[in-house]
Amino acid sequence: MRLRHLIVCSITLALMPLSGPAYAEDPAPTPTPGVSQKVEEGLGADGGTERAIVELTDPAQHEPVASQAAAESVDVLLRPQNQSFMVVEGTAEELAKLAADPRVTSIHRDRTYTPADVSPNLKLIGADQAHGKGFTGTGQAIAVLDTGIDRDHPWFGGGRIVAEACFSAVESGVESLCPNGQPEQIGAGAADAMTAKCLAGSVNMCDHGTHVAGIAAGTGGVAPGAGIVAVQVFSRVNDEGICGEASCLLAFESSLRLAMDYVAGLDQPVAAVNLSLGGALSETACDTGEEGAIFKPKIDALLAKGVATVVAAGNESFEGASYPACISSAVAVGANDGTDAIADFSNRSALLDLFAPGVDIESSVPDNQTAVYSGTSMATPHVAGALALMKQAAGAAAAMPDLIDTLKKTGRPYVYQANGTQVTTPRLDLAAALAGATPQPSISQTPIVPVPDPTESGPSPEPDDPSDDPDPEPSDDPEPSPSTSPVPLPTVTVTVTVTPTPATAAAVCTRGTAAKKMTAKQWAVEIHRSRGTIPDATLTCYLKLIGKSSKVFPELTKASSLGKAYRVLKGTKTGKGKLDSALLTGWLNWAHGTNGTTTLTAAEKVRLVSKPSAAALKKAAKKVLKTVK
Repeated sequence: MRLRHLIVCSITLALMPLSGPAYAEDPAPTPTPGVSQKVEEGLGADGGTERAIVELTDPAQHEPVASQAAAESVDVLLRPQNQSFMVVEGTAEELAKLAADPRVTSIHRDRTYTPADVSPNLKLIGADQAHGKGFTGTGQAIAVLDTGIDRDHPWFGGGRIVAEACFSAVESGVESLCPNGQPEQIGAGAADAMTAKCLAGSVNMCDHGTHVAGIAAGTGGVAPGAGIVAVQVFSRVNDEGICGEASCLLAFESSLRLAMDYVAGLDQPVAAVNLSLGGALSETACDTGEEGAIFKPKIDALLAKGVATVVAAGNESFEGASYPACISSAVAVGANDGTDAIADFSNRSALLDLFAPGVDIESSVPDNQTAVYSGTSMATPHVAGALALMKQAAGAAAAMPDLIDTLKKTGRPYVYQANGTQVTTPRLDLAAALAGATPQPSISQTPIVPVPDPTESGPSPEPDDPSDDPDPEPSDDPEPSPSTSPVPLPTVTVTVTVTPTPATAAAVCTRGTAAKKMTAKQWAVEIHRSRGTIPDATLTCYLKLIGKSSKVFPELTKASSLGKAYRVLKGTKTGKGKLDSALLTGWLNWAHGTNGTTTLTAAEKVRLVSKPSAAALKKAAKKVLKTVK
């Protein structure tokens, strides 16, 4: 099952009645003559079952197609009303038979997204001056599609939560986070972040949404007068092979699609949808990609109703943005710190629309507390809140694209290099946009230049010993225990809880800066039994980043933990094994700071073929190995 990670921020709004089917039409690709062209490349190639979205010619085809699916032993997991898609689970062969039905236009993975790792910031963007002019977001609402909200937190008092909903996918090993235990719940309490399923021991895994909502529209947030539409879109996954720990939260594409349509159907004014989510990385606009083609019509439909979709650009120090921030009609947001510098973890490029504070941001968390977190997840709700203020000031007749353009024109220009060219991206400045202050002069940013780190250079290859058997038995090669603590990367500001509990640390998982290439054997030394110099927590972070950008890991080859990654690196007895080892080596070098993924992406296409030839596998592996020398 393909589980693609993303970054999330949430805000709660009051529940508003639906005003008829104001849904964005799901894209229904034109049927193609070949069945194989209807099915996403590599779907079910590992031989197991896949959770997949089946796009239909129209909603009326649910029943006949579901009957056909049942006849082919395909499990139907979800049949949302008034939607031209359904969710099923089946093998590659079963899905291929289903694709032969002319009422099916395409079949692709039900992709998933995860929450991101995660005052003075308000003064930096001039929110205090905007508040002084009476602009607090009154009459507007902000929809936060995230991990729910602590409904009775003091930051959200006075009837601030105006609507709630939950869309939480379920399947074997995946549990709903809706309080009713079902895949869907609408109404008061539906987005409660204090349910038992949110807890892992004493830790509340659903704190992300409350923190984001507080930044956007809490008492101490950018738009303290705005309402909050809280939408829970995550599910609890209890699979260490996927999570790297006992449990984690993932948002399925199907849940996000239903949530965006829910917001589109509300009749209360909504200024912005906050999506601090992010998946695969892209250096260019991704409107026509697999995910872009699904989400762009949703984003465009919301924009036509006066609702901006504000998305986190990602925390990978990447010159580009993650899905869905890379969609051209989304408002992509990067993070800056309190000194007006781009945060070292923030993605950056011409794809970004705005920067906003994302380092050491204090906001609400469950149990009536506050905490300080960092990430583009924290920057995004600053912009969502700002748009609520802009919409209040401009009135109902104002066009949202014009309000977004005003924020971009009045923001403080950051000038920097990305992808070999000079880029200018404005930093949010509400003092200039709303309070009449003079726009601030541009400020040049110092680029992050990867410098070899002698402490992370990697050891020279060691002679083989019995423990380096290319195909060790489990009893001979115990799997290292994955780290479940926050990833302590040097590019991340440590975050602490400020009230009233003892301090805790958190970190943003980001690419390394050593930029030193290593061979498969050297990486195996780093990963196996802690014999290398790179901390296990950093290596675990690298595997998470690879999972966001690769379609082979962990989809076909389970390399989500250190022990499994070691076996992939050493398992070169077969053609597929050799290619997997080469690919993982290349991706590890990328995560360690080297640039370039074109060869890796091309080789992955070979690996995703259900029955690749031995010659094709050998040729692809050879090309990848040339890049790691």
